[in-house]
Amino acid sequence: MTKTWRAIGLMSGTSLDGIDAALIETDGVRVSAFGPTATTPYAPELRSRIKTVLRAEARTDEITALERDLTDANAAAVHALLTDGGIAADTVDVIGYHGQTINHRPDLGWTWQLGDGPRLAGAVGIDCVHDLRGADVAAGGQGAPLAPVYHRALSADLDMPVCVLNLGGVANVTFLEAADADPVAFDTGPASAMLDDWISEHDAGDCDRDGAISVAGTVDDAALARMLDHPYFTAPYPKSLDRNDFDAGPVAGLSLEDGAATLARFTIDTVAMGIGLLPVRPNRVLVTGGGRHNPTLMRGLARKLGIQVDAVEDVGWNGDALEAQAFAFMAVRSRLGLPISFPGTTGAPRAMTGGRFAQVLV
Repeated sequence: MTKTWRAIGLMSGTSLDGIDAALIETDGVRVSAFGPTATTPYAPELRSRIKTVLRAEARTDEITALERDLTDANAAAVHALLTDGGIAADTVDVIGYHGQTINHRPDLGWTWQLGDGPRLAGAVGIDCVHDLRGADVAAGGQGAPLAPVYHRALSADLDMPVCVLNLGGVANVTFLEAADADPVAFDTGPASAMLDDWISEHDAGDCDRDGAISVAGTVDDAALARMLDHPYFTAPYPKSLDRNDFDAGPVAGLSLEDGAATLARFTIDTVAMGIGLLPVRPNRVLVTGGGRHNPTLMRGLARKLGIQVDAVEDVGWNGDALEAQAFAFMAVRSRLGLPISFPGTTGAPRAMTGGRFAQVLV
């Protein structure tokens, strides 16, 4: 009989919002049940320290301390999920712990996610799979995106071809041509990260809430053209980006609203360019990530693409928990020796499993 695993996934994305936690039950191929989910926002002080590291302004001892504190924050998120869900830790088989990416340079053969897997396992009493990108990058892959294997599991009963678009800090697409085919995936360009940073730098909040700022502005065509004139967008996939690969220099000097409108259009146009690279045009685009809450982005994508664009909730998925669930799913696949990345998703030389195992010491 095939074992059903109970797994928790932890995800902290490039938008630096906080920690998403989710529990699923799975055999590593399909998901049989969805458990509780929770989001724990980063404390302002912790978020500030992460940004210092991202700007390469932190000392080694500061990075070490940050990794410890981030791990402890993830442990607290697990404890809260278990307590609120009435779940005993000894009924959970494994945790998939992504950690916080602070640098991603697959072109140099490395990727860096802050997170101490053994410390987390010891703090919560549950075995942990961590460093889920490292093996792929070491083998010559991009190490991202990794969620496509989970998108495929969820999409088995959907009409194909379909595209899952994640509008997180960076935007990425998963293309599924058939239920039994390996997925194709890649980063299309910046998404929420640049827009959020722009708004934060203008003391106008921490994001373009409800698209209200970007919808009030006018796109600066010259600035947009400068940003779009980059070889990444026409390069063949698979390909991936770091949060800091692009900056808002071309919109410097614009008003808050015009800069936001231009950055939103930048995301829309680069997603469209990415989908234009696919071998077959999808029938539908399902959008996950925080950007799906931005009406300016969602309306703009529907107009630009000319195909059906829906939030993933329209097919019964939880867009706030999807990536955390994905890392729970990948942790189980890692323990089973099943692949989590593919030549068409990361450029890995073959379908590959990944992750390092941290076992609770009794």
